[in-house]
Amino acid sequence: MSSLLTEGDLTHEAHVVWLEDPENLDYVRQALDKTPRRRNKPRYARDGRMVGYAELDDHAEADPDSGLYRRRVFFLLPHDRDSLPEGLYREGAPGEAVDPRTIGVRKVGEKTPRSQSGPAAITKTLS
Repeated sequence: MSSLLTEGDLTHEAHVVWLEDPENLDYVRQALDKTPRRRNKPRYARDGRMVGYAELDDHAEADPDSGLYRRRVFFLLPHDRDSLPEGLYREGAPGEAVDPRTIGVRKVGEKTPRSQSGPAAITKTLS
């Protein structure tokens, strides 16, 4: 599923559930995954870890062919900034990365100086 989302992809979101405190994360990756249920924690089959997910309202319809629902999942990979602060994303961020503080129900989330450049960017702009 594409990780570059629009608000039209999120029409039936009812809740965003965080498994980790989003205040502690510069960015999260977001993607639409196909899951068998509207609610509860979905299965996670990527490297890294799931840090949150969306639950859908009662009006969300499953895909008629697969019987699966499209739900947003928030995750981080082992080489992301939170695990390797001096690694690949010390500055910069993956394309699907957004600031978790800007995510809401039916709201995609935004790229911010913190999500795209890390704490170093925040320090530079405050100096």
